[in-house]
Amino acid sequence: MTSLRDVPAEVIDDLTAAGLDPDHVWDVVSRALMEDLPERPHEDPTSESTIPAEARAEAVFGARESGVVAGLGVAAVAFFMVGADATLADRLPDGTGVEKGDVVMRVEGLTQRMLVAERTALNLACHLSGIATATSRWVDALDGSPTRVLDTRKTLPGLRALQKYAVRCGGGVNHRSSLQDMAMVKDNHVIAAGGVLPALEAIRGRHPGLPVEVEVTTLDQLDDLLALPEPPERILLDNMSDELMADAVRRTRGRVPLEASGGITIERAARIGATGVDFVSVGALTHSVVVFDIGMDLVTTPQRSSPPLRSPEQRRGDPGPR
Repeated sequence: MTSLRDVPAEVIDDLTAAGLDPDHVWDVVSRALMEDLPERPHEDPTSESTIPAEARAEAVFGARESGVVAGLGVAAVAFFMVGADATLADRLPDGTGVEKGDVVMRVEGLTQRMLVAERTALNLACHLSGIATATSRWVDALDGSPTRVLDTRKTLPGLRALQKYAVRCGGGVNHRSSLQDMAMVKDNHVIAAGGVLPALEAIRGRHPGLPVEVEVTTLDQLDDLLALPEPPERILLDNMSDELMADAVRRTRGRVPLEASGGITIERAARIGATGVDFVSVGALTHSVVVFDIGMDLVTTPQRSSPPLRSPEQRRGDPGPR
């Protein structure tokens, strides 16, 4: 049986430094592998029938398009989980921009076991790199403006932490990760509470100190919030035209951060940035992203261009330089 202790310390350290919980990553990868191995853990009839158990090879992960990679360390966990006796080399840091043909990671190990982990590793790396790449395109489109691109809670169940990490890799900013990070008064809350101001007062009375964001659809609603002795910590401009957004920025005069949302496309990015809003939230970064194309190709004679990462067991058994 493998455990998190079988993952190289360098990988664990990288996950932790990135704000990811290694135990959560292990759980995500484990559940993904179980989809491929529902009845007999770690047994792949195709690989076991066609490849000797002791055979070893190197898997080269290569970018098949240009973009930004993310989740390579997450993907690598799959190889240690299936007992591939793996070592890593040439793993690019997440958030690195790559071109078509670039090698992003090499994994050397038992061929059978690497092929068991292949699809899980690629699914994670391609999905997270797709999010990072899409986010980086928004960052580029907003370059020169004060506007930062935000993600949303429109994430795949169970993958929110990883998806929001990928947004950070692409240069974006995370919005709230849970309902408890910030109160957000939207149209249904206004209807249920009997108005914007009653909703805002109720939240502040029950949860003092919790940041509050309030959605508005008109400039009159914006003016009402700005007239309060204590306006909300952020105001969301929902489905406003570029002209209305620019007017909202002029009226607010920097007193409250403004977020644009609704009907947002990257074709509008430069115009939205020109309005001066502080943030633009884009659900498409996570809910409908196109995967980034990474391929895994085997070579039977491993060739490394840099020292590999080793598991803790391998490091303990290594007497050091000779």
